[in-house]
Amino acid sequence: MIKWVVKRGVDVEGKAGYRDDELNEVSLRLHELYRGKIEAAIKCPIRDIMDLAVWYTPGVAGPCRAIVRDPEMVYKLTNRWNSVAIVSDGSRVLGLGDIGPEAGLPVMEGKALLFKYLGGVDAYPLCLSTKAEGEIVKAVEWIEPSFAGINLEDIEAPKCFRILNVLRERLGIPIWHDDQQGTATVVLGGLLNAVKLVGKDLEGLRIAIIGAGAAGLSICRLLIRAGVDPGNIILVDSRGILNRDRDDLDKPENVEKRRWCLVTNREGREGSIAEALIGMDACIAVSRPGPGVIKEEMIRGMADDPIVFACANPVPEIWPWEAKKGGARIVATGRSDLPNQVNNSLGFPGVFRGTLDVRARTITDEMCIAAAEELAASIPEGKLDEDHILPSMEDWWIYPRVASAVGLKAMEQGLARRILERDQLYDEALTIIERSRRMLEVMAKSQLIRSPP
Repeated sequence: MIKWVVKRGVDVEGKAGYRDDELNEVSLRLHELYRGKIEAAIKCPIRDIMDLAVWYTPGVAGPCRAIVRDPEMVYKLTNRWNSVAIVSDGSRVLGLGDIGPEAGLPVMEGKALLFKYLGGVDAYPLCLSTKAEGEIVKAVEWIEPSFAGINLEDIEAPKCFRILNVLRERLGIPIWHDDQQGTATVVLGGLLNAVKLVGKDLEGLRIAIIGAGAAGLSICRLLIRAGVDPGNIILVDSRGILNRDRDDLDKPENVEKRRWCLVTNREGREGSIAEALIGMDACIAVSRPGPGVIKEEMIRGMADDPIVFACANPVPEIWPWEAKKGGARIVATGRSDLPNQVNNSLGFPGVFRGTLDVRARTITDEMCIAAAEELAASIPEGKLDEDHILPSMEDWWIYPRVASAVGLKAMEQGLARRILERDQLYDEALTIIERSRRMLEVMAKSQLIRSPP
């Protein structure tokens, strides 16, 4: 018999709502029970053998010849229009590190589950048995004809930057690295509401970004594109504050850090996390699991009403109650059992839904900013408070809203192959997402998906 997990609250002493060891054990047993989380499903009717002649040979020759005449017909005659590949080498998986492609597969299946349930997107995990960036690029090039988009996932820095850039140049479909663009999108969405609550403006905000890997550098880029003064941003990696006097930043593997080092940290600050946080309005941490990476006394050295996003999983860089004791006005983490969860899952399903629906050629920073703004705007004015700066994944209606905002921005930028009105975009996204949710409900009610014991 499997004991089902019951959520417990966070008490005044700050004990986490879930016991992680219990959650891990239940997850292990349920994964074994269901033998994974996703499967392929048939969506066309099969009434007798003649239907098979329509869907396969000889009837299938008709759509094949149509695609030969016009390759764009593949989006109308196959499921390519709604198909995304989740590509990973397992080199930087969640908080687990380099665990390899097989051990990373449960995470990629989980990603596919979220794609389908939250965005109505058919996503397929593809874990590669190579860590060579050239081979990863070639593998994605080879599979392009089958997919309308690629989600790069859990690939270590700095090669993830190069892989993303090369693929975006070479392929004609959207390439997205969720650890970069997804994290940055949701962080920006939360920050937009946080600054509103503390009475500050984004443009003048002084921000310390703790962690200068894929997520941290992408957050830096998107914040600057959204209007933050780059000179007011300080980046910190494992060796300390990024500044122009760091001789290690001239090494080839640090080219991305060097690039942002040249435009951030106007005052040339040096030192560690403690020095980086002095006088800052916001701390965005995407570094390593804590607690204790950021300490309570460091928060005390920040500006009035500081904003703290401690996003490491499974344990944030500082527990929210410790940050609050240090004077933090608003605290967010990456955990679902604590207030203000900053989670990529709020972003990527809607971003991809909107991208696929207009058949956009790429996903730009402007499309990400549009998604972030829609996330921030989705909380009604009367419900926005210090513990609710972002919607939760339970607020499923945000995803068609984000999708329509992203699709509109793609059309505005001339990147869309399909042109739709805003209402059409929203209705189409809503219909697709509702269908995915209804399918799950029907399968559960009919016991095609067994209830957990």
